[in-house]
Amino acid sequence: MSVTDRILSALTTVIRMNDKVEEMAALMKEQQRRLDDLHGRVIRLETVLELALHRTTGASVPLLEGEGNPPET
Repeated sequence: MSVTDRILSALTTVIRMNDKVEEMAALMKEQQRRLDDLHGRVIRLETVLELALHRTTGASVPLLEGEGNPPET
């Protein structure tokens, strides 16, 4: 195998690897978008769960400080 053949082989390998790296980067972006979407959905579910639990226990917790009556101690 001549030096030129080795160089061309190495260049084609690098080009193939670059294509694979770009494909993986695109897949990672898509996965990150999905994770962000799921994270937001979990936060919304947690909020609904907490509101439902507070409603069933009868706990009255002001959402913001200074609203309504001060908390009892």
